[in-house]
Amino acid sequence: MWKYIFKRILRSLFSIFMVTTLVYVAVYALVPRNAIFRDDPAVTKLKSQPDKLLDYQNTAFQRMGYHHYLSQKHLQETIQKDYPEFTNSESAANQAIVDKWAKENSDWKVEQLPVSGAYFATDDISIGTRVLSFYKNLFELDHPWRVQDPENPDLKRGYQITHDKTAGWSITGSGTKYYYQIYFNKTFPFIHQNFLKINLGVSYPTFAGQPVIDVITNPQGRPKTEEITLEDGKTFKSSLNPFTRYYKPTSEISPTEKRMFDNNYAGAKNINQDPSMIQISMINGLFGVSLMYLMAIPMAVLMARYKGQWIDKLGTVFITLLISVPALAFIFFARHVGSQFFDMPDLFPILGAGNVKSYIMPIIVLAMLSLSGSVMWMRRYMVDQQSSDYVKFARAKGLSETEISRKHIFKNAVIPIVNGIPGAIIFSIAGATMTEAVFAIPGMGKMLPDSILAHNNPIAIGLIFIFSVLGVVSVLLGDIAMTLVDPRIRLDVKEDK
Repeated sequence: MWKYIFKRILRSLFSIFMVTTLVYVAVYALVPRNAIFRDDPAVTKLKSQPDKLLDYQNTAFQRMGYHHYLSQKHLQETIQKDYPEFTNSESAANQAIVDKWAKENSDWKVEQLPVSGAYFATDDISIGTRVLSFYKNLFELDHPWRVQDPENPDLKRGYQITHDKTAGWSITGSGTKYYYQIYFNKTFPFIHQNFLKINLGVSYPTFAGQPVIDVITNPQGRPKTEEITLEDGKTFKSSLNPFTRYYKPTSEISPTEKRMFDNNYAGAKNINQDPSMIQISMINGLFGVSLMYLMAIPMAVLMARYKGQWIDKLGTVFITLLISVPALAFIFFARHVGSQFFDMPDLFPILGAGNVKSYIMPIIVLAMLSLSGSVMWMRRYMVDQQSSDYVKFARAKGLSETEISRKHIFKNAVIPIVNGIPGAIIFSIAGATMTEAVFAIPGMGKMLPDSILAHNNPIAIGLIFIFSVLGVVSVLLGDIAMTLVDPRIRLDVKEDK
């Protein structure tokens, strides 16, 4: 089996690479780059200041990897290394120097600001280079030489095992970006690390400046104030998460941070009150799939056992009705019924993520949307099994139809059911776009169309990357689950000698 798993992992990595690369190229090659400013309020404010607007846009393009950018200040400093007399103002002498520099550095395109006439330069980055850079920087390893702070040239570098009031036993770093490299607490999965991070780029224009992975995985909502214990035993009422402490130069440390922390590891992320996007989507997805199977399995068993009778016909009518109603219409109908007759919130934010009632209708909708296909597929499989030789033999032995259905048919039918569970969970998490949009649920499903409409390319590509990983992992988990249910199934096939 291990050989099969290894090959499957290799194929999965290739699939993830191909899907992500194709989407990356399509987004960045086909969508006009200026579209990212369509909903940016800063662009509207700067329209009356063309020079600042152009600098803002070029800075944004550089941050998103479209090109390298030398602002008027940086271009002047660069040219003055070879031509000290250059002053970056409109004059024949400066123009001649710029022309010389441009010939010597042919990759750079030198232009002038529309009002001041000062020079700046850009160097476009090819789409191939950007794709390679995406994969090259996909994983960020924290290490003792990551922090380079001119204000602290004598910074000690290395790792040590510590025991403090905040994290207990942990591995901490010096010279690393994060203070706690490996630590333990009571939050699942109990063992945590900060030395390896996934880098999916920086979000823009929505969630501007935040890493994409933080947007998707960090808690949401308002900051939550808690009593935190620092490493020296001091306690503070704060919304900061001490486990996320990171290095800050001395000049950037606020007075409050100086009172709380006695070293440069004074930055920390907030503790927010609501689950992250991926947590909310997983809660809805897991419970939605569980509810779907709780309904689908009994329905399929009864319909297959009483094939052609009124139970089967009634179930077929119900399934046909679910299939015939458009998904969007069904979601709105279910939301209306839940709101009017069962006092359920019709929008997720009304009661918020902390109230169980916020999840009930979305979970029911997700379960019902996938119910019809699952019931039809399971019923068809169980009907096919009824004509198998082992079923005929069981009947010849005098077993009742109930025993045959429960002990034989269902036992074999559960194998493909188990195989499909991981995929169903992943599909419900990644495919809940309409449900999350209608109920205004702040999850990954809603974020994907929102990021596309806002031209937030990094978020869109990051979500597609995550969905691709979840998809291929689900296939592998489904295969492994089959072997656990039925040991007769072998994933590795021996070659004939």
